[in-house]
Amino acid sequence: MIIIGEKINGTRKAVAQAIRERDAAFIKELAQSQAQAGSHYLDVNAGTSPEREPDDMAWLVETIQEACELPLCLDSANPKALKAGLALVNKTPIINSVSGEQPRIDGVLPLALEHKTGLILLALDDKVGIPATSEGRLEIVHRLVGLAKDGGLAEDQLHVDPLVTAISTGTNNGLITFDAIAKTRQAYPAAHITCGLSNISFGMPLRPLINQTFLGMCIMHGLDSAIVDPNDHQLLGVMLAAEMLVGKDKFCQNFSRAYRSGRIGPKTN
Repeated sequence: MIIIGEKINGTRKAVAQAIRERDAAFIKELAQSQAQAGSHYLDVNAGTSPEREPDDMAWLVETIQEACELPLCLDSANPKALKAGLALVNKTPIINSVSGEQPRIDGVLPLALEHKTGLILLALDDKVGIPATSEGRLEIVHRLVGLAKDGGLAEDQLHVDPLVTAISTGTNNGLITFDAIAKTRQAYPAAHITCGLSNISFGMPLRPLINQTFLGMCIMHGLDSAIVDPNDHQLLGVMLAAEMLVGKDKFCQNFSRAYRSGRIGPKTN
């Protein structure tokens, strides 16, 4: 499972303050704690105004790379901010993201093609937003995968996000996600499939329970990546248990190693 640590996001109040005040120690601690918890990438989202975002993205990239060696997931729809980050990264990043919306195809996709980055593809477009069916989402995905491949990206550089919508707004929204994941996995076996997991529980009580259950079910259908809090002890346990149960953990090594190290299971402190 590819874990993309979600915490360095300027939409969070404490992170926004740290960016504003250039509090490098705070950002470095977030980077280090997510790296130690097992992240494979760190999401980097300045979340600031378009005129400020390039400078803020550059500062975040430099600050994070002083603290850890993980590759980054540059999270912005602003091409200028992405260019600022791409100029400074030490390792090939993922760009988050390109959708079927023409401004993103025109402004973001060429950067991914030029720098041969990983690329998250979102199943929405200008015409209908997020389609109400898995078939509608797959139509957009097929188009975006085609554009990325035609531009020189390999299938395994692509991370398809079928877009999770809240179960509170539609009884079948979970089923639509499962079907979209399964159909994407069948169509593109080498691609990665990711999602914004916590969207499923918006507006509901017991959100952690819903998120954990949903994650296990998504993994069963082919999910192999998620943007999550890697320090969520229970969520990580569900993730590793689900991977083990669907045959993706040879001899149960990942699960056992995480248990022995205290990353999952009852907390001892």
